[in-house]
Amino acid sequence: MAVPLKKLLTNNGSELKPKILIVDDRIENLIALEKLLEDLDVEFVRAFSGNEGLVQSLKHDYMLAIVDVQMPGMDGFEMVSIMHESRKTRYIPVVFISAIYRKTDHMVRGIESGAIDFISKPINDDILHGKVKIFLEMYHQKKERENLIKQLEATRERLEVEKARAENATRAKSMFLASMSHEIRTPLNGIVGMIDILKYTRNFDKFDEYLEIIEISADNLLTIINDILDFSKIESDQIELENIQFNIRNEVATVVKLLGLKASGNGLDFTTGIDEAVPDVIVGDPVRFKQILINLVNNAIKFTEKGFVKVHIERLSHTKENILLICRVIDSGIGISDDGKTRLFKEFSQTDKSTTRRYGGTGLGLAISKKLTEMMKGEMGVESEMGKGSEFWFRIELGLVHDGEISIVPARKQIKLASKALNILLVDDNAINRKVALFNLQKLGHRVESAENGLEAVEKFTAGQFDVVLMDIMMPVMDGYDATREIRRQEDERQFPKKARIIAMTANAEKGEMDKCIDLGMDDYICKPFRPDDLEEKLNVPVY
Repeated sequence: MAVPLKKLLTNNGSELKPKILIVDDRIENLIALEKLLEDLDVEFVRAFSGNEGLVQSLKHDYMLAIVDVQMPGMDGFEMVSIMHESRKTRYIPVVFISAIYRKTDHMVRGIESGAIDFISKPINDDILHGKVKIFLEMYHQKKERENLIKQLEATRERLEVEKARAENATRAKSMFLASMSHEIRTPLNGIVGMIDILKYTRNFDKFDEYLEIIEISADNLLTIINDILDFSKIESDQIELENIQFNIRNEVATVVKLLGLKASGNGLDFTTGIDEAVPDVIVGDPVRFKQILINLVNNAIKFTEKGFVKVHIERLSHTKENILLICRVIDSGIGISDDGKTRLFKEFSQTDKSTTRRYGGTGLGLAISKKLTEMMKGEMGVESEMGKGSEFWFRIELGLVHDGEISIVPARKQIKLASKALNILLVDDNAINRKVALFNLQKLGHRVESAENGLEAVEKFTAGQFDVVLMDIMMPVMDGYDATREIRRQEDERQFPKKARIIAMTANAEKGEMDKCIDLGMDDYICKPFRPDDLEEKLNVPVY
């Protein structure tokens, strides 16, 4: 069965016709050849002599050359012999056509000069047409092979690039895991070591000092874990920014309160300034804004041994609805080299290994801050010189609040404690977690009963009366989801006048977990590990 002819395409998708070089000193012979082969959808290039045929042979990629033998000047034998000495034209298939040379020795000479066929005149049209058609099929097959080779080569190159990227990513993650192992073990070693010292010490005057070291180590460990979780959530698009009113001056004051003691302890002059053109109340995400600012200020303090750390916020521009702010954190610290700046905002990276060893840190803080800034339609950068300090800045666009639209959101300190002790059902399968929570709850004056799994929690809820249920989620026998469904079903069935507040208490910090708990019938959500103040706030109904 005949193989259908395939059209060749250029890189831009346009049709490219195969070319045939026809060489004959008589125009009527050239026209006759073109007429005979016109149905093959090829392009003809004419030459009227051997010399002209050589010139034309160098200009294109030919599927075939049909060459007359007897021509003035240079005959066909000479032309083809010279063609096959050139690398560019050596592999062009050649068919000789001659009305004079019919003997076998002439055919042999033609083959020896480089031709692959010899046709005597008068030409049998069907034979020539059939042979050219075969050459055309061979040409298409050759081009398909060449295209396939190019595709394979391109694929190989792409795979090599992807392999290199994967190897670099694996190397970076291995370095990151090694760094995280060191960073996590350092505060953990402090905790374990100080606990061991407390077990055997009899010097009660040192208790407060030892406990403070344990607290600092635990805070450092929690910061590292939060950095890793934040980065993971950003990478998987699991962070949603809030868009609420907040007082920017209050948020900056909170940063000062959090880090001012650390700065003064290092002997640094820590100052802040906000231009008058910046309104008090703006619209955005106060938690993430503060997270970025804390990260930059904390780094400035960490890398500044003497001198100052300054925070300055000013308005760049504004419209009727939005304001563009630039926040600068300036220090007189160690500075950053040009090479260090290229790695500064990359994941799993610090400026150099000596910095990591001396100052610690995950290398994620700036990467997280930069991504959060970009989520706020902003950008972050740095200007620095070794030994002369640094200036980190970020620009973000926030919303404006018009007169009459400002709603005052009470701060945490305005929340009053409930006036009575609560009956609390504490549900957690981990004995240590129950012990810690039980201690904090009883310290607050609440009455507590505990359960080790969801089924036990349902049984105790059925037998008693509870104001609040602190519900762990991942538990054996019955998890927190099913326990909550059963408790709500009982409340509906028994028509409780007042339902218990169920607060999810889980280490699952993934996006949507809080929404899932609320949709299921829970009232609130607290993520482990949490501070006693956070738990206290969740337990008490706010009164403003």
